[in-house]
Amino acid sequence: MFGINRLKTWVLIAGLGGLFVLVGGALGGRGGATTALVLALVFNFAMYWFSDKIAIATTRSKPVSEQEYPGLYRIVRELAETNRMPMPRIYVSEMLQPNAFATGRNPRNAAVSVTRGILQILDDRELRGVLAHELSHVANRDILIGSVAAAIGMSITFLARFALWFGHGDDRNNPLGAFGLIFAWILAPLAAAVIQMAVTRSREYQADESGAILSRDPEALASALRKLEAAAKQVPVPASVSPAEAHLFIVNPFRGRQAAMSLANLFSTHPPTEARVARLEEIRRQLG
Repeated sequence: MFGINRLKTWVLIAGLGGLFVLVGGALGGRGGATTALVLALVFNFAMYWFSDKIAIATTRSKPVSEQEYPGLYRIVRELAETNRMPMPRIYVSEMLQPNAFATGRNPRNAAVSVTRGILQILDDRELRGVLAHELSHVANRDILIGSVAAAIGMSITFLARFALWFGHGDDRNNPLGAFGLIFAWILAPLAAAVIQMAVTRSREYQADESGAILSRDPEALASALRKLEAAAKQVPVPASVSPAEAHLFIVNPFRGRQAAMSLANLFSTHPPTEARVARLEEIRRQLG
């Protein structure tokens, strides 16, 4: 299992790139396709650069001192040292919904935030498992990977909308014919969204795996995920948090609004908790 999720992520991103090339070809012009890609890259890398500030602001997280939260600092410091990364900045959000997230463009600019709710329902061992998962996101450069996937996905959607509103040239010059235009306008953005969400889910699996290895305690993370999944269905999400930020958190804060098994899972930012727990149990067996 180890390493498979990383390979899967880059295969999915390659698939997004291939889809972008197909859409550009279907619309009959490389110039517009290139422009769309450049614009999307600029926008998303700006978001990538300021991702930590944006996430901290929207979740209303506040910096806390070691005197205020000695146990939290102790756990984060131990995990950071084990993972050979700098000590991240530590925040606490007043959100009552139990959750946590890490952000930052690299380990030197990392921040970890936990909500008031998560500190109330998890014991130290479970909290350590969650924080190992979050630090793994930073170590795995998931903000960068997510930005790349978002840039390509946005480019595909931009091209399709541009063609819809401003025309697509001579249909006879389109090598894929009418189907190519339907694909470019309707199916390609849908496929891009599905692949982009699959990239996000793959990174969650990877962070579960890396975090379990870092903490040497997969059972603790599995136990925490069960608690967080149940709580996410009961405690409302603050209005300041938007669905576009759901991928940041260890569990989808909007989980209570989605059916457990439905087509909506294709667009979910997180894998099903049952699947994550099953993988963690397999990791436990492999670690012995």
